[in-house]
Amino acid sequence: MDSRRFLFGLFEFDTATLELRREGVPIRLQSQPAQVLACLIEEAGRVVSREDLCKAVWGEKTFVNFEGSLNFCVSQVRSALQDNPLQPNYIRTVPKSGYQFIAPVCPLSAKLSETGKVGDTPPRVTTTRIAVLLLSPLVMLIVIAFAGLRLRFVRNADQSPIVAISRFDNETGNSALSRFADTLTDTVVEQMTNQTSTGYRVIGNAQILRLPREQRDLPAIASSLNASYVVLGQVQSNGAQVRILAHLIRLSDQTHICVVRMDRPIADVLQLNSEVAHRIAAEFSARMLAKPGQAASFSPANH
Repeated sequence: MDSRRFLFGLFEFDTATLELRREGVPIRLQSQPAQVLACLIEEAGRVVSREDLCKAVWGEKTFVNFEGSLNFCVSQVRSALQDNPLQPNYIRTVPKSGYQFIAPVCPLSAKLSETGKVGDTPPRVTTTRIAVLLLSPLVMLIVIAFAGLRLRFVRNADQSPIVAISRFDNETGNSALSRFADTLTDTVVEQMTNQTSTGYRVIGNAQILRLPREQRDLPAIASSLNASYVVLGQVQSNGAQVRILAHLIRLSDQTHICVVRMDRPIADVLQLNSEVAHRIAAEFSARMLAKPGQAASFSPANH
């Protein structure tokens, strides 16, 4: 494709400037997630391997945690597109292969068609200009009304409670499960962000949330992030199984609102990362949306 700008759904993306827009409104997307999106769009319809995405974003000579970083990038892209990984409209995960951009993509021309020399403008162009001038007041009214509705939406969003998601702690003593704990954290962030239309906002990439458990300070998280809730997670050994504990805590009084517990064989838990994160996000979303007087009355949920 010669064009560097593409339309898909309500979105427009420029693979040269890495700018994402939704119905003309800029959507903030960090550089590396934007590079991942650019690579997927330019290969729309084709499965792009995780290795190819890592090479495109970080190159072959850069040593980083490719797996965790790529998971985080895809999570951020899905959040920006409001795409549900379980029922995707844009990015499909192909197990053991990579990712595929599945939405129809329309390339935009880099420039408008040439108008020709002065005096050669066809009569219909003049008619079109007159029609535009006549419709301008109506268009302005529509734009003003839309801006008012958007401002109201932004104000309501700013009043929504914030839930901070801290890094899940690997308490198994098995260093191999540290990667699983980090990936699970990113997937929980992704799943809960996909449900933000239900009335809360998510923060999952702040440095204070990545500190180890012994350095974690809940009052500091509340004050620095203006958060109302925090999610704390643990990955523990339970015989031949792995136990996953996720705690939803109201920061104002540090009260446990809900605890989700899941026990899985190690082999299964590595493959069911998305299912585990979806279960946690669904439970916690329901509890946070309960009326304030009812939230504390829920007993912990053990599964």
